[in-house]
Amino acid sequence: MCGLAGEIRFDGTSPDVGAVARMTGCMVHRGPDGDGLWARGPVALGHRRLSIVDLSTAGAQPMVVPRAGLTIAYNGMVYNYRQLRDELRGKGHDFFSSSDTEVIVAAYAEWGTAFVEHLVGMFAIAIWEHASGRLVLARDRLGIKPLYVAEVRGGLRFASSLPAILAGDGGTGGGIDTSIDPVAFASYMSFHSIVPAPRTILSGVGKLPPATVRVVEPSGAFRDTTYWEPRFERDPAKADWSERDWEQAFIGSLRTAVERRMVADVPVGVLLSGGIDSSLVVGLLAEAGQQDLATFSIGFEAAGGESGDEFEYSDEVARHFGTDHHRIHIPSSRLLDGIDGAVAAMSEPMVSHDCVAFYLLSQEVSQHVKVVQSGQGADEVLAGYDWYPPLADVPRDQAAEAYRSVFMDRRWPALQAMLGERWKSDDDTPSAFVDASFAVPGAETSVDAALRSDTTIMLVDDPVKRVDNMTMAWGLEARVPFLDHEFVELAGAIPPALKLSDGGKGVMKRASRGIVPDSVIDRSKGSFPVPAIRQLEGPYLERVRAALHAPEARERGLFDPGTVERMLQDPNSTRTEIGANALWQLGLIEMWLQQQGVR
Repeated sequence: MCGLAGEIRFDGTSPDVGAVARMTGCMVHRGPDGDGLWARGPVALGHRRLSIVDLSTAGAQPMVVPRAGLTIAYNGMVYNYRQLRDELRGKGHDFFSSSDTEVIVAAYAEWGTAFVEHLVGMFAIAIWEHASGRLVLARDRLGIKPLYVAEVRGGLRFASSLPAILAGDGGTGGGIDTSIDPVAFASYMSFHSIVPAPRTILSGVGKLPPATVRVVEPSGAFRDTTYWEPRFERDPAKADWSERDWEQAFIGSLRTAVERRMVADVPVGVLLSGGIDSSLVVGLLAEAGQQDLATFSIGFEAAGGESGDEFEYSDEVARHFGTDHHRIHIPSSRLLDGIDGAVAAMSEPMVSHDCVAFYLLSQEVSQHVKVVQSGQGADEVLAGYDWYPPLADVPRDQAAEAYRSVFMDRRWPALQAMLGERWKSDDDTPSAFVDASFAVPGAETSVDAALRSDTTIMLVDDPVKRVDNMTMAWGLEARVPFLDHEFVELAGAIPPALKLSDGGKGVMKRASRGIVPDSVIDRSKGSFPVPAIRQLEGPYLERVRAALHAPEARERGLFDPGTVERMLQDPNSTRTEIGANALWQLGLIEMWLQQQGVR
């Protein structure tokens, strides 16, 4: 787990090594254990290292492999690297390190751009071919690791975070367009603050979509290849499977995913919320004989009548499995700074208050371990959210509209009433995006279509990005077994009725019996609660007010002033379709833009 950065030139000039150094320096938090900078011809690569595998200098990056004629900068973890190394040795490849980075280089040398199909893990990769001058960028199947790109005059820059891209442009005249992308802004305001790839909220910065390999030629021309797509449809070979068959397949696949994510040369802990997802991860590790497992839970002070912790459940799980448990209670005195820190750590504006919880949790956890497993992703692949059941009886050709009615923050006419004059539009781009997503062939039922959309779009640019950004803000690597691509393929094939049963994630709940305590399985769904954000008051409300009243906000004019003032007067009444605080959504984007110095 690390941070990568780079620039490639198409105009015959040398890359701006200073810009790459600034981008790399902006990501010290992602890789506090070392840094590297390498340049040759039209390309420069930078890297910040978090040492997880092969802690020696042999695993340092950017890694140059002369015999292959390749240089790589890479962020992530390939869990099957040992098996691949053995396979590649059998094909004549030699290795000077025990790192997964060198295995990726050998895999590319052996299989070309098809190398990604052999990798099991999470990754963002930049490989430069010395002889051809070709640059290859790649991102893992579920988009767990980020990769941002931006055109500059005569070249292309790329990095693990959007702020790093902006840092590279500082004072260099690279000319990155930092204006607000109106289509992305409409998506942010309608689609639960999600801006799907390849866009970001800034017009001049994009992101490589998940499961994509981009080959960039020395001329600047490029081609993208999508190498994986989850189907979310039934497998004829499993047509006669019983409920028990699915439960056994489920737990077997998840067991493999959890065990894969213990591969490291340092200890691995677990973020234990007390819900069934993370509790099952702990249970499977205990079942596998994992000793001295460190688990971590977080809680906040109550506000507005809402509890701020779920220690009751996480304590029970920790006792049941005898883990080395760390209960982290965050006093109100730390929360305001935590909000500022979380906003600064965001690669893009993310409205979920879980960001603050993950940020503060990661700060504490990083003092104990470098790697943790998390239960993130289970709700998106196993129908754990409350917007899935209403879709169960909706005809497939009506799925897109039904999904919009239960998920989107607000419909187009209501959005227009909230926006400043220059941002109003007659073009309902968010609804058109949902229509296009649901129209892709496959995904047999309306529930399947929603799960496919959420797994490939919402999950990538909300929960997964949230975990990556907030954990990496403290040099902590988070691994997500529910997003093992083989597990996701199996989950997509499970009949929707089995997922929706038992109040959601039914197949998981039944498969978990006998592994985790029944009280955890039968409890109502929880979350990382941060009541002070859900119920804005006092200094938290004032922080939002200051952001929306700032000169930059008035100049931008994103929102109708009258609407803003009405919401500030009654800050907790207006909610989005799924219950989020709408005022926080307005304030958050301005806080982020101001933090990044965007005018």
